[in-house]
Amino acid sequence: MDLFRLLSFGPDGWGDELLTGAFLTIRLALATLPFGLALGLLIAVARRSSSFLPRALGNVYSTVFRGLPELLTIFIVYFGGQILLRRIATFVGVTGDFEVNGFFAGMIALGVVFSAYSSEVFLGAFRNIPAGQYEAAQSLGLKRFTTFRLVIWPQLVRLSLPGLANLWLALLKDTSLVSVIAINDLLRMTSLAVRVTKEPFFFFGIACLLYLAMSIVSSVGISAIERWAGRGQRRTA
Repeated sequence: MDLFRLLSFGPDGWGDELLTGAFLTIRLALATLPFGLALGLLIAVARRSSSFLPRALGNVYSTVFRGLPELLTIFIVYFGGQILLRRIATFVGVTGDFEVNGFFAGMIALGVVFSAYSSEVFLGAFRNIPAGQYEAAQSLGLKRFTTFRLVIWPQLVRLSLPGLANLWLALLKDTSLVSVIAINDLLRMTSLAVRVTKEPFFFFGIACLLYLAMSIVSSVGISAIERWAGRGQRRTA
């Protein structure tokens, strides 16, 4: 019972700190998701381009950021961003100490990694859409953007969902890496509680349960989205 008192709210417990860290973890993942999806889709489109330059740049981007460890990418964005800001400030004649916001740096770093992997998912989905879909839209006189919006995009979403769902669950876990740049996420707050209370097994176990709860809720939501995306397919079948 003494251990569970450590989870109470207020100055004598760590419950509020752990929930605050969990909430920040969720916010970081939700902020990263649209950025990573949009960038990943752009990279996939570039890799399908008939022009050599965008195709080569897209392939290099995907290869580099899938090959680098996520932790190293976070360090590069966080510390490299500070160096870049200082040099820009020096160039324009502004003095002072500049520091990159940890949450923003974490979002950019995780989003870049997420986009590299999601581009592979989108690329595979594009390849599974028959060429006849494009030809039929062209024969109807649809413009390229209209074809993508009305014909390709609904199929792309349905085909990409399983892979993107796995990437989302991986993103939830990867948010724990931002604790190294002093962001008070769930893992950092858990580590603080462990150092103060000397109860590592208990608090890391609680953190495991919180991450598991977030994954379960995500899985339920993903299943609902997959049912919604595949409703027309079921009726056709």
